[in-house]
Amino acid sequence: MTVEVGGSNGRRTAGPAREAAAVAPVGRVLGTEENTPLLFHVALLEGSYLQLDDVVVTVRAVPGVGPVMTAGIVTQVRARHEGASFGSDVFLIADGVLPAQVQEIAEITTTRVEPEVYVPPLPGEQVRRATGDERATALYFDMMDKRIPVGIGRDGNPIYINLEFLDGTRGAHVSISGISGVATKTSFALFLLHSIFRCGVLGRAAVNTKALVFSVKGEDLLFLDHANSRLDEDKRAAYGRLDLPAEPFRSVGFFAPPLPDDISGQPNVASRKTGVAAFWWTIQEFCAGELLPYVFADAEDDRNQYTIVVHQVALRLRTDAVPAGADGAVSIDGQLVRTYSELVDLIVDRLTDEETRRDWAGPVTGAGTVNAFVRRLRSSLRSLRSLIRADLADSPRRKVSTVDQQVTVVDLHNLPERAQRFVVGVVLAAETRRKEEAGPGSLLFTMIDELNKYAPREGASPIKEVLLDIAERGRSLGIILIGAQQTASEVERRIIANSSIKVVGRLDSAEAGRPEYGFLPPGQRARATLAKPGTMFVSQPEIPVPLAVEFPFPAWATRHSETAGPPPETTGPPSGSVPGQPGKPAPGTIPRNPFDLLPNPSDEVPPF
Repeated sequence: MTVEVGGSNGRRTAGPAREAAAVAPVGRVLGTEENTPLLFHVALLEGSYLQLDDVVVTVRAVPGVGPVMTAGIVTQVRARHEGASFGSDVFLIADGVLPAQVQEIAEITTTRVEPEVYVPPLPGEQVRRATGDERATALYFDMMDKRIPVGIGRDGNPIYINLEFLDGTRGAHVSISGISGVATKTSFALFLLHSIFRCGVLGRAAVNTKALVFSVKGEDLLFLDHANSRLDEDKRAAYGRLDLPAEPFRSVGFFAPPLPDDISGQPNVASRKTGVAAFWWTIQEFCAGELLPYVFADAEDDRNQYTIVVHQVALRLRTDAVPAGADGAVSIDGQLVRTYSELVDLIVDRLTDEETRRDWAGPVTGAGTVNAFVRRLRSSLRSLRSLIRADLADSPRRKVSTVDQQVTVVDLHNLPERAQRFVVGVVLAAETRRKEEAGPGSLLFTMIDELNKYAPREGASPIKEVLLDIAERGRSLGIILIGAQQTASEVERRIIANSSIKVVGRLDSAEAGRPEYGFLPPGQRARATLAKPGTMFVSQPEIPVPLAVEFPFPAWATRHSETAGPPPETTGPPSGSVPGQPGKPAPGTIPRNPFDLLPNPSDEVPPF
């Protein structure tokens, strides 16, 4: 239903509300309980039902205003015998001895009042399911100029989120929480990326929109460009209802660490033999980029003094290291360094030598602080020696970059936890600098699983500072964080608070009671402990009640056994054409011919 303001006297008159009259009522506003503008109750008619998450509307005539629509979502339903006094009466009623009537009562939480005259629905007013335009009005979909489908609602119709709360226009960032292996957090995050890229909402900006995905759980994400062999016609139909193609990602680049103790530089993956590039950093890049702080990326107490030594040593490496050779080796005070082990030994020698310790550790740094630094530095040898090296032939594809493809997957599952933190911190810092230099105008979606490991609530670390910077300043740079974690209560509060879109899957009962899930009504908190895989509760700023959605089965392979053959030869998303303009790429696609990216003189581009 739509309502429009008209007339010289300012009175509001109802629009095409008459079309709703064709929808049969399911009940009437209850008169035995208090109804408020924000919460009311409905007694259901015999033969009718309402289930949780159904969308309903009721209309009240207000003197001097006209029809006022109150729409809401069913947040609780209960049934009882009216006329029974004792628990045992149920048997007498079932046998027909005691007269009573079954009555179902639905609790409705208001989502929208149109026009905004906040009066309670009157007892006895008819209540009906919201369909079509009424449903879109009730859920604010009519207010979303750019909407992204995120799944199917309980009524079988699409559910959307507003791009403006995702791309930085009015908000940014996504927080996804749930039990590992049951909540399907990674699957939902990937579907969200697929929907963003393929629903057409980005228009021409899709060409420069990128996604950076860090994979920490097996090699499941190394087949995003392969079709899923388990995708049958029913599963394809779910994509059709959302106006999305049931296709894998088409522009994907894969990166993995090199095999340890291997001088050929082959990526350390087992299930995929082609299309994966090994990544590492040379000794020269490590020194010149002052990457040493990311070696100490574990969350530590801010009072630890050895962090002073970290920054002092990083500065010495940057100023004293001289490039030596073409493979990234350096020379420090005439000593050649080609491996991370050699670099660690050189640093330890400088810190333990009385003549050089003052210059390398600082003039007032005590021996205990230096020893604490040395212990932690030596412990990083096993984790990082395969990632920081100059004993491999240089390769142009070894640098993790999002420039050449739409989706970039960085596989970390074979790395120790400390090395994973190092890679995430260095790559995110580099992409943040790149975005700062490039300026606004494009989006980078960064998907990180196990966010509580990189940005825990307590302690401080370089990678946590990078993530906090993205959460608080990323929307102005076009960097959007999609964080997934088992427990939002263990993630830095400012990151969760800055996430406009909050998504919850299956939760542990103890976790569901945490204050971080206060946006869930009591009924949804209880349901979150029972949610099946594929069911998520999505909260967004415009809608006061989270919406339950079911997202489609992945159209891309999630493991090697699901691949339906190799991907097509093209490296970009499927090319299309704007109707009536052959050869011009459709919005949301990347053309195979790079010259197609040049503007067409006949295009009418607004001057803003």
